Amino acid sequence: MRKNMRLFIGEDERDSKCSHQEVTIDLKEMIAILRDAVVSNRSWLNDLADERVKISTDLYEVLVTYSQLRKSA
Repeated sequence: MRKNMRLFIGEDERDSKCSHQEVTIDLKEMIAILRDAVVSNRSWLNDLADERVKISTDLYEVLVTYSQLRKSA
């Protein structure tokens, strides 16, 4: 059975009610997906390049420290 089609004329009703949806994913799983996307040169990586990502303070500190160590090496 076909679903009824809706005419989209602006902001989706669902988006206006829940504008800040969050999903939890294991870092290991996310890294595997992103690694494959980089190797495969997927265009959606560029499409989403300006997206903001919320991460834990611990992970942020590790990433910043690693970034600084790599520059000096």
